Amino acid sequence: MEEYHDLSGDGGVQKRILQEGTGDERPSKGCSVSLHYTGTLDADGKKFDSSRDRNEPFQFTLGTGSVIKAFDMGVASMRLGERCILRCAPEYAYGSSGSPPNIPPNATLNFELEILGWKGEDLSPKSDGGIQRFIVQSGSSKKRPTAGGLVKVHLVGRHEGRVFEERDVEFCLDEGKEVGVVAGVELALEKFHKEETARLLLKPQYAFGTQGNSELGVPPNATVEYTVTLTDFEALVERSMMSQDEMLAQAKLLREKGTKYLKEEKHELALKLYNRALTYLYDQSKEGEAAKLAIYLNKILCLQKLNSHDEAKVACVEALKMDSKNVKALYRRGMSNLALGDLDRALQDFSAVLEIEPENKAALNQVTICKHKIKAYNDQQKKVFANMFTKFAQSDSK
Repeated sequence: MEEYHDLSGDGGVQKRILQEGTGDERPSKGCSVSLHYTGTLDADGKKFDSSRDRNEPFQFTLGTGSVIKAFDMGVASMRLGERCILRCAPEYAYGSSGSPPNIPPNATLNFELEILGWKGEDLSPKSDGGIQRFIVQSGSSKKRPTAGGLVKVHLVGRHEGRVFEERDVEFCLDEGKEVGVVAGVELALEKFHKEETARLLLKPQYAFGTQGNSELGVPPNATVEYTVTLTDFEALVERSMMSQDEMLAQAKLLREKGTKYLKEEKHELALKLYNRALTYLYDQSKEGEAAKLAIYLNKILCLQKLNSHDEAKVACVEALKMDSKNVKALYRRGMSNLALGDLDRALQDFSAVLEIEPENKAALNQVTICKHKIKAYNDQQKKVFANMFTKFAQSDSK
């Protein structure tokens, strides 16, 4: 018979395997685990709880303190399909308080566990399960990388077991696309610690999407796996520790970087940098407001290039709060209104531009276009109503 093994180092949590599991992988902190358990009192063998009796597996998130310490420790040591007995001293269970009425104070407990499976920690922004993390090796530092900081990583990408890329790469977090790092890896890295290694399971929308990657041999709509090690990263100075001048300088630096990407028509990258630049601009000085306005105007361009016209209009409003007669903001809002089919508002915006700059040729041209489209729409509506009334008249005569 398998002997008990000490998991806690002080004899407080002991484990005896009843049935070996399969594979080498074990669930890591943050994983959503599914298992069956039966709990008995060590003193007399009395059963106090069982998921099997309810015919409903128990699910919990590992390493978050949602269960007793012994559960976290024991389950983290199990492989898929494994069955075991955990003997738990009071300090790793319910302690001196117990859990009335079934568990008395200072009770040693036995749990028979069977692990059914687990899902990785969900790191996706929308909690849609698109980025799952399985920690292979915990990191050595409490600090984590932040947007804009330099990261150095080792990547191994796999699709259906085949390695399609393996490399060391360094880049500024938020600019991974520039060096071919997929969005899911970049988003996950914000939750990594230094020297951490983790396996990431990425759904298509966080990897190569509907296009796939023919060079790497990844087909369209493929779920891929990356083993990622964060070897090192640059810890940026926190904004709360920066002076106003330092924050303004950082915003200008990010704006310049964003504008470089804008000129190269890398609009998503540019937009990320403009958004980050705005987080450094809190002061109300003329220089700070001027920098903020310039960033918003470029942000609007990016959004329009990405066909995000509703968001572009919101950015126009922010720009016009700072300068109500800014010709670029008015004109660009007019272009988004036009793209969205809001012809009356588009005409208002282009007309407002002409009130400020009567000779603005671009605005004059757009006013002509708007009036032509409005007339065409009104003529079409007249025909629709004319046909409708003719049909009504014919119906009445019958």
